[in-house]
Amino acid sequence: MAYELDEDQQDCLQELINVAMGQASDQLARYLDTFVYLTVPDIELVNGQKLSDDLVANEHSMTVVSQGFFGYEGIRGEALLVYQHQDSDRIGDLLGYEPDELSVEEQLIDISSILTTTFLNVFAGQIENQLSYSAPKLLADSQGTLAAHLTQLSFDWDTALTVNINYQVTDYSFNCEMILLIPEAAIDDIKAVIDRILADF
Repeated sequence: MAYELDEDQQDCLQELINVAMGQASDQLARYLDTFVYLTVPDIELVNGQKLSDDLVANEHSMTVVSQGFFGYEGIRGEALLVYQHQDSDRIGDLLGYEPDELSVEEQLIDISSILTTTFLNVFAGQIENQLSYSAPKLLADSQGTLAAHLTQLSFDWDTALTVNINYQVTDYSFNCEMILLIPEAAIDDIKAVIDRILADF
């Protein structure tokens, strides 16, 4: 496949993500004053339609917050924070909010922004880039919201590079999944940045 990363590119991207995850989890743990456990990230080139279908098929059991990101050199994508419904009720305790201080929806958007921007800012710093973000959007208002959102994105999703990261906050029995979607048009740009990093070694 034309967009496939070779072994060196895959290893380099994995290392960049590992470093960003490590720093982001440390910052998050300090912010929450608790331990944050991260699983090994999964990097995969996928069919965009299949990914969309898989997400939409499970829409009834989860809440999704979506936030776009874009930077220099064509780096762009969408970050999806996926929460199981049973974990949504633990957000207030996790963030230290008083009862009724914020709605569950506002709490979800708060923690999603922290998770997304903390990780991506560290990642961007490693590749000497700077990212901007769109406002996070909660996609849990009604059935079909997620499908509509994915079809309205301004990216071509025939092929997408995905990075899946699972956050586990053991003290609160809280889990969520961050899925970074790198659209087809940006994969070559990511590869060019990686090749430049590899050339410096």
